[in-house]
Amino acid sequence: MCSCGGTSKGPIFHAWDLPANVVERDEVLLNLMGSGHELEIDGIGGGSPQTSKVAIVSPSLHADADVDYLFVQVMVAQRRVDTAPNCGNMLCAVGPFAIEQGLVKGQEGRTLVRIRNLNTGTFVNSLVETPGGIVRYEGRTAIDGVPGTAAPIHLTFLDAVGSKTGKLFPTGQPRDVIDGVPVTCIDMAMPMMIVDATQLGVTGSETPADLDANTALLERLEALRLKAGRAMGLGDVSNMVIPKPVLISPPRQDGTLQVRYFMPTTVIVHWRSPVPSGWRLPASARAR
Repeated sequence: MCSCGGTSKGPIFHAWDLPANVVERDEVLLNLMGSGHELEIDGIGGGSPQTSKVAIVSPSLHADADVDYLFVQVMVAQRRVDTAPNCGNMLCAVGPFAIEQGLVKGQEGRTLVRIRNLNTGTFVNSLVETPGGIVRYEGRTAIDGVPGTAAPIHLTFLDAVGSKTGKLFPTGQPRDVIDGVPVTCIDMAMPMMIVDATQLGVTGSETPADLDANTALLERLEALRLKAGRAMGLGDVSNMVIPKPVLISPPRQDGTLQVRYFMPTTVIVHWRSPVPSGWRLPASARAR
């Protein structure tokens, strides 16, 4: 089953349909998505990390969950995968998948699907609209950057603090200074390094094209991210997509903050809190 979840897209598999051996499983996913080519021509990936994602679902043996969910980020140009982070976008598709596949029985009105994320060992409740016990996909909910509208999926993260490091502030403090730049290293559902955009010589309101062209900014962000990863106890993160580097600035329109959220492979996501949209960054933004 191929599904869109939030601003992401990718196939969802039953765990029993994939090899139990992790190396063999990853090779299947790399071939399926067409990893190793920037356009993923020989595969179903979309040539972007946002469209090169996989969800693997199975019945859960944990008393507090109905299903287990493993997220796999399949790199586009590199033939490798990363299972360190969770993905909240693909997570949106897990509830409907579990109901459609009979892993959870649909209820009248709305159905609660209790999910254990195997990447982080955390739990999420997904509330899916199911009139007559059948998943509803049509609706009026819109996400900036995604065409059309659909039915909403309500996610409640039950234990999001310290998902990977065990601490909200893995360095022990809410503010650190790395190479002279004040940053916040935080682990709330996803380890992140948050920086005031002005500290790096930008406003945070630049166009995607301007950010694409600013290789000095991207290289500076990556250098800070690598040091933040070590400070957060994550070790060498050069081949990981966490911690995610985030620029914050005052909003241009609605919302509380304007956020530029970078993925260390090739993607940046921008939103005026709380609605995201996305675009591509050059190779200089990739983790090295």
